Amino acid sequence: MSTDPDDRASALLFAYGTLGPADEAEAKRLGWRADAVRGRLFDPGPYPVLVGWDDPDAGWVEGYVRPVDRPELEQVLDPYEGVDEGLFRRVELRTRAGLVAWTYVFPHPVPEGARGPLTRWVGLRVDPASIDWGTHTEERCDMATETAAPGRDASRPTTQPTTVGRYLIDRLQALGVEHIFGIPGDYILNLYKMLDDSPITVVGMTREDNAGFAADAYARVRGLGCMAVTYCVGGLSACNSIAGAYAEKSPVVVLTGSPGLSERERNPLLHHKVKDFDTQYQVFKQFTAAGTVLNDPLTAFSEIDRVLGAALRYKRPVYIEVPRDMVNARQVVPHPAPGPLPPSDPDALREALDEAEAMLRNASRPMILADVEIHRFGLQEELIRFAEEANLPIATTLLGKSVISEEHPLFAGVYEGAMGREEVTDYVERADCLLMLGCFLTDINLGIFTANLDPARCIDATSEDLRIRHHHYREVRLDDFLRGLRDRGLQLDPPAPPSRPTPVQPWSARAGEAMTSARLFSRLNQLVDEHYMVIADIGDSLFGSADLRISRSTEFLSPAYYTSMGFAVPASVGAGIANRDLRPLVIVGDGAFQMTGMELATVVRNGLAPIVVVLNNKGYTTERFILDGPFNDLLNWSYHRIPDLLGSGIGLEVRTEDELDAALSRAVANTDSFSLINVHLDPMDRSPALERLAERLAGRV
Repeated sequence: MSTDPDDRASALLFAYGTLGPADEAEAKRLGWRADAVRGRLFDPGPYPVLVGWDDPDAGWVEGYVRPVDRPELEQVLDPYEGVDEGLFRRVELRTRAGLVAWTYVFPHPVPEGARGPLTRWVGLRVDPASIDWGTHTEERCDMATETAAPGRDASRPTTQPTTVGRYLIDRLQALGVEHIFGIPGDYILNLYKMLDDSPITVVGMTREDNAGFAADAYARVRGLGCMAVTYCVGGLSACNSIAGAYAEKSPVVVLTGSPGLSERERNPLLHHKVKDFDTQYQVFKQFTAAGTVLNDPLTAFSEIDRVLGAALRYKRPVYIEVPRDMVNARQVVPHPAPGPLPPSDPDALREALDEAEAMLRNASRPMILADVEIHRFGLQEELIRFAEEANLPIATTLLGKSVISEEHPLFAGVYEGAMGREEVTDYVERADCLLMLGCFLTDINLGIFTANLDPARCIDATSEDLRIRHHHYREVRLDDFLRGLRDRGLQLDPPAPPSRPTPVQPWSARAGEAMTSARLFSRLNQLVDEHYMVIADIGDSLFGSADLRISRSTEFLSPAYYTSMGFAVPASVGAGIANRDLRPLVIVGDGAFQMTGMELATVVRNGLAPIVVVLNNKGYTTERFILDGPFNDLLNWSYHRIPDLLGSGIGLEVRTEDELDAALSRAVANTDSFSLINVHLDPMDRSPALERLAERLAGRV
């Protein structure tokens, strides 16, 4: 019988790190026995390394021994430990009990900053019983490793499994994420380094909440956004912007680092920790569709797919926390590719389509009210084809403004209840079959609940529910429902929309005339064309923008439901990077600008050239019409001097109509940097939309 260890069919394995059991009870259950080998154990994170194994004076390193077959060593453990790449080496050592066992040693200098020497590993563990040792082949583990050993040829194919961080980045890239917005911190630096080595570009922001706004805008344009911040001080700072993305169905992936699992022994008071290690995770559960902490390499890969799948299915933010010693945690078992989203229930879909078709065919004034989910789920073209084939007019809500070009002959206007044009409101509310697609029935969308929509005449289809009159249909997807309606071949004959799109009224400056909101938005209407996207902050920036003519779809962004101040300027970073073919026209009040306007620094760093119009009415004008007082007043900044501070951009001060005309001309010509126009307005001035709302609400009193 051969005594060559390479000829033996079975031997012993000594595990000192992640492959070993966590304690004596688990060891007994899984057939391991406690033992030790000579050497020095270090923790460079996330895995331990054993050096000095050939030093007879080295101390004992505690671990466990179990029987192992040759196929386990060669087909599973050697690829897992990176033996072929030179990352670890498999050697035979004599244990304290006198046994001879294989173990994996680190044949390189100890990484700088590693903890140790240690006598026992207390960090990350993989349950060996959960691994199907006998069925793993090199072909099934043919994935790239993240950590290269000295001298390794990176172009050579490898059998090394991928890592948690690498897989996460690859999945984001596969879903179309090319930019991630954030601020680094020590708990996420490992992931930032991995991102820096990937095709994804990290866009550094000045504040975490602004990173959330930028990722939100990026998601609205590209379909999925992502931000990356550190633990608690970073993540909790972004709560407001992510809550807004949740409210308005914008799929943002929140990536956050956290203390390593090996650092959490005995519950130490580590910096940035609030209460418990999962405090941040528990907070984000309140406004994300799904979340996970990647604390186990056995489940991390499926958890990444589950959470990203939820972002795509529900179009809401999701949360992924990566402890810093898990970024380089390697794959333990092969992971299948994620499957498609579940389809609609075929019976429920068929019955819903039957009822909807009958209701539409029997109506004399049918029409469509389209909202934000048409945009979020990429159904604009499907909507337009259906409307054209069925001859159905389309109105949009304020939140859904620009899901259809406002120059389309079937466009009926923006429905805003009392805030909207009277002829549009009347046309929508007289419909005897209102097909509501992806609608959010919010107070802003409904003109502070001044809308009058009878549920008995509505087909209300969203991604989460389908209600026809008073009937509810479950598990019917919005896209399946819209395509199913189109397949029914409807050809209807409703009344024409209240007004066809007409050319923007000519505007000429009246020299020396003080600026007003009405005249400002009238002039901006002349500027906006297919080369611009409008990004409106809240308050009169939003209400006034409702009357702007948007010539193509998806060219209007605003937090029109959640209405968080400070959205517009950081959103111009995300939207401008997401689509560099369109120039952002940012309309923002002075109060909102004072919150987040200095994100113009990031605009400069990334070579963007938005036109930023600041409505400078010295305070919170919308609140003044609710309850006036000195609490609504702000310090009057010299906004047009900010380019001097940043060393880039041009600043323009406007008090009169002719100054506005000249300022816009200069801003349009300046395509190399941002242009900031400081428009002085009377503190009690208001836009036509806000004026309409005030008048109609007054009539109810």
